[in-house]
Amino acid sequence: MESLKQRRTIRKYQQKDISAELLNDLLETAFRASTVGNMQTYSVVVTRDAARKAKLAPAHFHQPMVENAPVVLTFCIDLHRFSRWCECRKASPGYNNFEWFVTGAIDALLVAQTFCVAAEENGLGICYLGTTTYNPQMIIDALELPQLVFPIATITVGWPDECPNQVDRLPIEAIIHEETYHDYSAEDIDRLYAYKESLPENKQFVLENNKETLAQVFTDIRYTRKDSEAMSEALWKAMKAQGF
Repeated sequence: MESLKQRRTIRKYQQKDISAELLNDLLETAFRASTVGNMQTYSVVVTRDAARKAKLAPAHFHQPMVENAPVVLTFCIDLHRFSRWCECRKASPGYNNFEWFVTGAIDALLVAQTFCVAAEENGLGICYLGTTTYNPQMIIDALELPQLVFPIATITVGWPDECPNQVDRLPIEAIIHEETYHDYSAEDIDRLYAYKESLPENKQFVLENNKETLAQVFTDIRYTRKDSEAMSEALWKAMKAQGF
């Protein structure tokens, strides 16, 4: 429990390989994660080849860890394999819809997080790339994903070559709702976000971006409505193209 509380994202890795034996053992452990209907509607693409990582890099905005990590793992929703099994067994699958896209996403993300915990327990460092759903078609093309297979999470993994400071988290009372959801008053927001807003690095973000509040840095600079709508459209288009 305490080790989980001390965890941190690792973006710099030693130039040291991860053995196939260790990686496969960690993945096999992750595959014990809960799965809807025991169907395992996910697949994992393991990328070690430098040229293939270079093809993935643009989809992740050329974040250095994509090409510098010894292993890049792309966790995918996979309704293709289960549907093929059904077809080969004289059954008629109906899994090319939004419900099963969401189900596959849940399955794949449970596996991804279980892998991360197992990897960190074995001394490895990981970085979750939130860019996977920004440019899904580029990843689909780079990894040659067939119909009904869709990238939902990317994890870089390797032996740590840094020990960065932990980033802040909201207090638990900001997240936990007892019995029913309790909405937030303006006073609640002030209290719950006070520490985050007080951090020197966050105050610097506000100054550097010539904004009045930290929230404006998020809405006006980092994650804008325009970008979010454009990425939503691209995500939906890629989903349709993959047969969902």
